[in-house]
Amino acid sequence: MNLVEAVKAAGVVGAGGAGFPTNVKLDAKADVFIVNAAECEPLIETDKFLCRSFAREIIEGTELIAGHLGAERRVIALKGKYKDEIRALEEAISELSSNVEIFKMGEFYPAGDEQTLVYEVCGVSVPERGIPLNVGVVVDNVGTVINVKAAEKEIPVTDKYLSVVGSVKTPLMLNVPIGTGIRECIEKAKPEFEDYAVIVGGPMMGKIIIDDQEIHNTYITKTTGNLIVLPRDHYLIRHWEMPLEKIRHTAKSACIQCRMCTDLCPRYLIGHKIRPHHVMRNFWREPAIEDNDEFLRCFGDSANCCDCGACEMFSCPMGLSPKRVNVYLKGKLRERGLNPDRNMAPESREEISHRRIPISRLVARLGLTGLYGRYSGSECERLNPETVYIHFSQHIGKPAVPVKSDGDKVSKGELIARADESGLSANIHSSIDGVISEISAEGARITRQGVQ
Repeated sequence: MNLVEAVKAAGVVGAGGAGFPTNVKLDAKADVFIVNAAECEPLIETDKFLCRSFAREIIEGTELIAGHLGAERRVIALKGKYKDEIRALEEAISELSSNVEIFKMGEFYPAGDEQTLVYEVCGVSVPERGIPLNVGVVVDNVGTVINVKAAEKEIPVTDKYLSVVGSVKTPLMLNVPIGTGIRECIEKAKPEFEDYAVIVGGPMMGKIIIDDQEIHNTYITKTTGNLIVLPRDHYLIRHWEMPLEKIRHTAKSACIQCRMCTDLCPRYLIGHKIRPHHVMRNFWREPAIEDNDEFLRCFGDSANCCDCGACEMFSCPMGLSPKRVNVYLKGKLRERGLNPDRNMAPESREEISHRRIPISRLVARLGLTGLYGRYSGSECERLNPETVYIHFSQHIGKPAVPVKSDGDKVSKGELIARADESGLSANIHSSIDGVISEISAEGARITRQGVQ
């Protein structure tokens, strides 16, 4: 079994959040392979923990993937302030006589954005709405690299490392079976509030969950790397709850066309055509625009938004929401069947190095100063829930197709849903030994043997 087949069999997908099936990404040749360990958003601790704890596996995985891709340059990119992590990786490089290089990045947001990362390491801009492979580069998250190394040994993806931080008494790292309920993870960290909201992911791009029942019914997937617990009246939660129509009317009256949203946009800085201030100036009249050419002129730039949130959570002095507007307009462009022209050879702007967003200032702007940097441990606790619910859609593309039935006994690592061969998809495996008590096209609930 070659590496691509092994990775597909193991169900490896992008562990950093996107969930792109890794076997598809590795079915290529590239000049450069970059391991993304930059931990893009504040308050997330997982990638740093993995670098400290699994340095040898990361270097071996990097060499394995780079060799398969034919990539002469092999890079692990992370922030220069991560001294312990860099030390661990450099020791592993020395022990293995590896030629992997460590690229030390600045302390800015979004350092871990894939296209920003490629520009920092290689000095080239990825085309608009393109991928790193367009410029001869493949990028994988550090957790993905560890899973690829395990796949070489025919070990499927069944567990997940994640950090639980925010308004909790004990910020911690957890290792859990995929399908563990997030409430069980949160309770382990001892939330400071009985009535709380949760951000699955980071504070800039994560999914915000407010409803108590939805929290109860949300489970760890292959892409879950962090849980942030916050009081329900926190600024981030209130901002997210603002209705789109209020955003529309506020933009009409309050946008001062200062251009800060555009001038600090990471994609604008690497040369993409994206002007959030232009979109905001026209958003109030969007419902009345019927002509497609006019719609493209006003809102075509939205297609190039990467949803990083820098525009609304840091740049805008008026507290407006260009990101949410761009997300909405991307949907409208799809509805109209409009695909704006792409610049396939963008060039970065001269001011790029002077317009990076400092993490410390971003944290303050987000109202998270008291919660930032609280986790300082090296331990990782293991949770062994009695029941897991495993979604069959934990990745970009089509859901996996179930191959088991109600009442079937399964072992940890056993295939329970096969990748849909009619499109992009990924295999799903049981994360515990147990009995399937519920299965559908959406997922399977598995209870440990002997547990009622």
